[in-house]
Amino acid sequence: MNALTLPDIAVQSSHQSISLDWVGMCGIVLPILLEGQRVNARVDAGVSLDDCEARGIHMSRLYLALEMLEQEGLSPALMRRVLDNFLASHGGLANSAFLKIHSNLLIKRPALVSQLAGWKGYPVSIEAQVTNDVFHVELKIEVLYSSTCPCSAALARQLIQQQFIGDFADQPLQHADLLTWLGSTKGIVATPHSQRSTAQLQLRLHDYVDNLPLIAIINDTEAALGTAVQTAVKRADEQAFALANGQNLMFCEDAARRMNSALKRSPEIQAFHVRMVHAESLHAHDAVAETSHRWSRP
Repeated sequence: MNALTLPDIAVQSSHQSISLDWVGMCGIVLPILLEGQRVNARVDAGVSLDDCEARGIHMSRLYLALEMLEQEGLSPALMRRVLDNFLASHGGLANSAFLKIHSNLLIKRPALVSQLAGWKGYPVSIEAQVTNDVFHVELKIEVLYSSTCPCSAALARQLIQQQFIGDFADQPLQHADLLTWLGSTKGIVATPHSQRSTAQLQLRLHDYVDNLPLIAIINDTEAALGTAVQTAVKRADEQAFALANGQNLMFCEDAARRMNSALKRSPEIQAFHVRMVHAESLHAHDAVAETSHRWSRP
């Protein structure tokens, strides 16, 4: 039997005249160029099946089209070419094409004070879609930071005040005694609680954007929050981190408002939805706040 006679079941008519929103493959392993670095990615590729009579799509054609992603840096223009290839290879079958790329962007970060540095990983997803020649790109990014509870800080300060009154109520206050007291565990009887927290960003880019501003958005996020988690540190860096937390007390609501203001200043972002998750150290549950700007599903 030669190749011309091999059966192609997919071209047979469907037993039911029903169109499908999405048909394709998920979790395809692929190396891509992202922000100048070669990274491992998992790719979801699909098209709509608008021909109600067609039984299936040509998945191998989608798979082969993904080779384009290996050849140059990832950009909206490249993703558009891949999606156009999806549609061209499914003429008469599909009106929409979809591409999702999931990876981990590595950025080397310096310590706050010392000369140390280390790598941080940022989970990112880049999603592109074209429907009836309308194209858009969305980014999903996760950024870790520390959050110190303002309420807990106020309660800790009150306990320190009470301890101060108890220790110095019946004696004259001497400068040296005060310094000794402040540096002792007796004086600092309580500390506020803090927790590792996550900014989950969903961003829709303007149509005119020709790059993927992942690092710029990550930098803006960490600057807005002020307490990005660290990599390699010395004691001076840890002290600087404690200072940053003390100067950036925030509930999840505060963090969400900070991100709303920061993202509105980005010229590349058309719309966004943000979810701030504080993995509470006081409770067994998370504290969560969400905010959005011009966000709606197309």
